[in-house]
Amino acid sequence: MNKSLSPSMKILSAVMAGALSLTTNVAVAEEAGVQAGVLKCTTVPGSRVNLLIRSTADVTCTYNNQGTVERYVGETGIALGLDLSFTSDEEMHFAVIAASSDTTPGAYSLAGRYVGGELNAAAGVGLGAKGLVSAGNSSFGLQPLAINTAKGLGVSGGLSFLYIEPDK
Repeated sequence: MNKSLSPSMKILSAVMAGALSLTTNVAVAEEAGVQAGVLKCTTVPGSRVNLLIRSTADVTCTYNNQGTVERYVGETGIALGLDLSFTSDEEMHFAVIAASSDTTPGAYSLAGRYVGGELNAAAGVGLGAKGLVSAGNSSFGLQPLAINTAKGLGVSGGLSFLYIEPDK
């Protein structure tokens, strides 16, 4: 006799397996040291350079780590792609999840190089998204999605980067 699970039992089994997987991953992440918060980066006015297939801009960033504010400086842009934008007042807000060997406040464990994909569009007010991944010396960081806002006109997309270091 062939007894297969009903559709509702299959769904329940999938949900239970997902929940078990999530709790296991959270427990492992807690042991490794997980940071969760928001990294806010703002472009420095007048620092943007657009070269059609490559663009760069200096950034200042702040990260609230368990009540301690960490400040970073660095550079962001498109390493390879298309940048036909003329924007100002650019801000990026990254949701941060980073496993690190040192997560104490003031450790600046988000410092490093991040690469990924980016897509932006602006007509007066613009919006965009970035997905960046890092493999730094002391941490592995992942910003699943950054929401970009800007004022200006244009479109851009391609292989994106963010390099940040402590601003002490």
